[in-house]
Amino acid sequence: MKLLTISTTNSPVLRISQATLGYDERPLWSNLDLEVAQGEFIAIIGANGSGKTTLLRAILGQEKLNSGAILLNGKPVTHGSRKIGYIPQSRTLDAHTPLLARDLLTMGINGHRYGVPFTSRKDKARVEHILNCIDGHELASLPVGQLSGGQLQRFRVGQAVIDEPDLILADEPLSALDLAQQGVLADLIDRERKDHSAAVLFVTHDVNPVLDMVDRVLYLANGQFKIGTPDEVMRSEVLSELYGAPVDVVRNQGRIVILGTHGSDHEHHDHEEWK
Repeated sequence: MKLLTISTTNSPVLRISQATLGYDERPLWSNLDLEVAQGEFIAIIGANGSGKTTLLRAILGQEKLNSGAILLNGKPVTHGSRKIGYIPQSRTLDAHTPLLARDLLTMGINGHRYGVPFTSRKDKARVEHILNCIDGHELASLPVGQLSGGQLQRFRVGQAVIDEPDLILADEPLSALDLAQQGVLADLIDRERKDHSAAVLFVTHDVNPVLDMVDRVLYLANGQFKIGTPDEVMRSEVLSELYGAPVDVVRNQGRIVILGTHGSDHEHHDHEEWK
C-alpha cells in the first residue's frame, strides 16, 4: 500500500518502521510505516477493534510489537517518557477520589519524580497558565471525583500538555462531550501544538470537529492501513478497498458522512454522520 509522506528538514518526532502487532496470529495492523513531523496533526480513524488505541499504547511503551520499531526523537520508546503527553478516553472517577483538580495538573509536571513532590515557583506559574487555558480556576480546588465528564476531560488535556511534550497522544478525547466542550478541548490541543511544535496523534470516530486542524489521516481497517491527507483517504474507493465492501463517502456542507454496508466490518459506521 502506497505510503504518503510529508517532507521536512527536521528529523521526525516519531518514526514507526515496519511495525506489526496482533494477538493469536491475528494482526491488528502489519508493516505500518509512519513518520510524524514536528507540529503535525494526524487523525487516526478506523472501526472498533482495528487497533487505534493499541497503537497509542505501543507508542507509550505499554504494548510490545510483534516486529518492527518505534522511535521517539530517534530513540526507542520507553514507558513513562516525559516527551509524550497522553490524553485517555473520557471516563468518570469515583466520587470519593481525594485528589484535587489542581493536583491533577501538577502531576503532569512532577508526577515522575521520586520522593515527596516539590512544586517550584516556575511549576506553579505553569499550573496557573494551564488553568487559564482550560478556564479551570473555579474548579481547581474541587476533588476530581466531583467534576463532570467534560470538566474532568479539560483537566486531563491540561495535564497532558502542561509539561510541553514533543508528542501528544489523544485517545478519543472528545467522546461524550457536547459540541461546545469539544471545541474548547480541540482548540487547546491545537494551540499547544502550534505554540510548542508538538506533534499530535488524535484517535477519533468523529473527524469533523478537528478537520481544519488535520494534516493527514491514518485509517486502520482489516489489518491494513492508508495514510494521506483527508481528501486522499476519505474517499469511497479508498475505504471500500480497505473494508473489502462498498463504502460511500459523502461530503455535505463541509461535513463528511460515511455510509457503509450491513454485514461488513464497516457496519459500526452505518449512516454515521461525522460533524
